[in-house]
Amino acid sequence: MTSKQRAQLKAIAADTDAILQVGKGGVGETLVRQVADALKARELIKMTVLETTPAPAGQVAQELAAKTGAEVVQVIGRKIVLFKRNPQEPKIRFMK
Repeated sequence: MTSKQRAQLKAIAADTDAILQVGKGGVGETLVRQVADALKARELIKMTVLETTPAPAGQVAQELAAKTGAEVVQVIGRKIVLFKRNPQEPKIRFMK
């Protein structure tokens, strides 16, 4: 992903609400499945990492990205943004 594409995704994410939360259970199978389904449907998702989560937000983001094949767009405080292109039905068009 180029820096321009990352900047565009950050701009989109700024106006997006968090749709999932990572709680005290951390990154489990159910959460990974939910994240994968959300990425397939939306391509770009924002999540909240709760204070009760055993790992820091950056580590959670990297683990979810690795398990779902997504890319970490940004981690700010306890918010993480992930992106994964849907090859069959792309939703986000990048500027040239």
